[in-house]
Amino acid sequence: MPLLGLAFMGAAGIFFSLANPLVRFPALILLFPFCLARLALDTEKPRLALKLGYFCGVLAASVSLYWIALPVHDYGDLPWALAVPCPVAMGLYLGLYPAIWCWLLAMTRKSMSPVAWGAFAGLTWVVLEFVRGWLFTGFPWQTLAVALVPWPWAIQSLGLIGAYGLSGVLAACGAWLALPKAGPKAVALGLLACLAAYGFWAVNRAVPDADEFTAGLVQGDVDQSVKWDKSYQAETVNGYLELSQRTLADKPDIIFWPETAMPLNLEKPSDLVSRIMAFVGRNDVPLVTGGPGLVWDQGRELVYNRAFLLTPGMLTPAYDKEHLVPFGEYAPFGQDVPILEGLLQGVGAFTPGTMVSPVRTGRLAMGMLICYESIFPELAQKRVQAGANVLINLSNDAWFGRSAAPRQHLELAALRAVEQGRYLVRCTNTGISAVIDPKGRVTNQTPLFQEAALTVSHVGLIAKTTVYHALHPWLEGLCALGAAAIFFLTWRKNKGIRKAE
Repeated sequence: MPLLGLAFMGAAGIFFSLANPLVRFPALILLFPFCLARLALDTEKPRLALKLGYFCGVLAASVSLYWIALPVHDYGDLPWALAVPCPVAMGLYLGLYPAIWCWLLAMTRKSMSPVAWGAFAGLTWVVLEFVRGWLFTGFPWQTLAVALVPWPWAIQSLGLIGAYGLSGVLAACGAWLALPKAGPKAVALGLLACLAAYGFWAVNRAVPDADEFTAGLVQGDVDQSVKWDKSYQAETVNGYLELSQRTLADKPDIIFWPETAMPLNLEKPSDLVSRIMAFVGRNDVPLVTGGPGLVWDQGRELVYNRAFLLTPGMLTPAYDKEHLVPFGEYAPFGQDVPILEGLLQGVGAFTPGTMVSPVRTGRLAMGMLICYESIFPELAQKRVQAGANVLINLSNDAWFGRSAAPRQHLELAALRAVEQGRYLVRCTNTGISAVIDPKGRVTNQTPLFQEAALTVSHVGLIAKTTVYHALHPWLEGLCALGAAAIFFLTWRKNKGIRKAE
């Protein structure tokens, strides 16, 4: 196959394996590392492999993240001519990682044995995904592992090696399958078969016995274009209270409202705040809601993307979002960038929080993840390390319209549930709200852009931790050492052979 054809096929593998508006088949994710590995094998010079790998990576990221153009146009007030290139700009950055991987494989293809080459490919992929999830605040959106979420049996190894580790296994298998000899292909097929066998066994094991609770999830479906309009505040509060009333028949232990569900200062006494507190007190049910948190510090007002816990007679600022979205919640290059005003949530730039302790009420120790935070393995890890027995994801994906982004976001959250062995309760403004069990099975999904009030029961409060939870602090470092060891041992062996000759 022509080299450009391989690059296009690799990009198609990403697009059609992830959530998209057309058609999807998760196993196609193997095409991406397979095609990159073929490019490394079929090019004469590593520099050409670098360029082709970059083209493949840029194309894959740009088409899969097409939805970035929607908020930039709809809420950033940029014309389509300027909004459409934004996914490409993101792709120009994200394409660097597959380019580096392709170049490394091209550099080592002749010096390593086939089995070592595939192992090196898998280990370096883990390291590169980790770096992408950390560098420049991180963007671990397109991990290979997330493509398999629709098949819960295929992601059970997340509880052992995490999303980056599973991505590394898929990358190694793609590299082995790209080799012409039957031996490496057999290794790849055998490893995939073992993953499948373990997955079918693990997904059918019972979830650990645990205390359970019932939650009310309220999806307000508030239009983002009017959400921060002060004249709309009363209608917003009335809508959430009416929807919450519908959940009470099933006697929930707690009710959740989404990220920034309340576009007003809850800590300032007002008639609207009194009405919310009266609802909580009258029904004796705790309520967790998102809203702006305002704090004066040395003469300036700091704004936090905050989760509040409301209990009868008490309002507690419970959690401030610590990992903010660049350009959506703060301006990386300064706070006064007029072109970003429409994207900054209607309140200006947010300040990152520092709270990691669980939000506690009764039996619940809730590890809070607001919106974008659910895509980061280390944040869920910190919540569980601090004692969370359930993960709570409050989000607002109204920005992305009827695109693939809400589904992609939900599936990234599912990775966190399996990695940490926790139920994850997700409450959003416009969907998709859902419950994800520790096996990654998604239930109680709400439709996009519809009001919803549902009660979910039998949500477990789990104390047991996973193997991955114990390995997480060292996993990526061990993979880096493993890749370096393979490279060094190969170099040493080849040096000895040259001396013998």
